[in-house]
Amino acid sequence: MIRVLLAEDQAMVRGALAALLNREPDIEIVAEVALGDQVVQAARATQPDVALLDIKMPGGDGLAAAQALRTARPSCRSVILTTFGRSGYLRRAMESGAVGFLLKDAPAAELAVALRRALRRNQSADSRERDVLTASLFGASMAEIATRLVLSEGTVRNHLSTAMQKLGAQNRMEAARLAEQKGWL
Repeated sequence: MIRVLLAEDQAMVRGALAALLNREPDIEIVAEVALGDQVVQAARATQPDVALLDIKMPGGDGLAAAQALRTARPSCRSVILTTFGRSGYLRRAMESGAVGFLLKDAPAAELAVALRRALRRNQSADSRERDVLTASLFGASMAEIATRLVLSEGTVRNHLSTAMQKLGAQNRMEAARLAEQKGWL
């Protein structure tokens, strides 16, 4: 079972998310909180595998909660949930230690997939990350990678950012070399 802590300040949205996730046979909601500053305490008490964190909450946002969780409970993976798809939020989410980023207007089926994927993060690169890292090995520019893989440059940047975080790399070339050494490519 994937044990999930759900942090969302809007009661109706929180209830809908919990109902949706409780339909999944391998997911169990172990805690629900409405305030960002309740996340760490709830995580310590319930020991979730994944924390689904709304980015905007009273008492501290989801980004601060993800960062606090990374210190207080490093084994708990954070997934940021937001209505705001701005690239700055994604960058800040990854910097805070989140391993996933999901928009609230994504299809409902994506939610459970994102939580399952969060548990696998830091273990290996997903297929698109592998494609982007492989292209990076040969020094291709962002534009060249995007054209070759039929992706936007923003999507390429997102995949590279996630892969760099998983690998603890400072840049894409280092990430590509580390991924190759780990046998991901």
